[in-house]
Amino acid sequence: MSDDKKPCNIIESFDLIGSKWRLIILNDLQGKEKRFNELKRSTDASSRTLSRVLKELQQRELVNKEMVEESPIATYYSLTEKGASLCPVFEEIEAWAEKWLD
Repeated sequence: MSDDKKPCNIIESFDLIGSKWRLIILNDLQGKEKRFNELKRSTDASSRTLSRVLKELQQRELVNKEMVEESPIATYYSLTEKGASLCPVFEEIEAWAEKWLD
């Protein structure tokens, strides 16, 4: 593909992270790990949507899934290094929104 036909990095980035639910979940996982039900409550996503989006985010190497087999058995989700690198982007978007959106 020639350089003039390559999509720009911004478009490629939005393809990776740019759905409503991906953004909500990535933002919600900033700086902490959460169990599935915690994410469900904090994001208000349906179980089906949350499962699908978490799987997508794992495939894109943005979210880790860790199963703890102690009693009670639990599954925790957290940001990978790649996912955590988006935190400053979310902070900038939040600052922009506070300034420009009412």
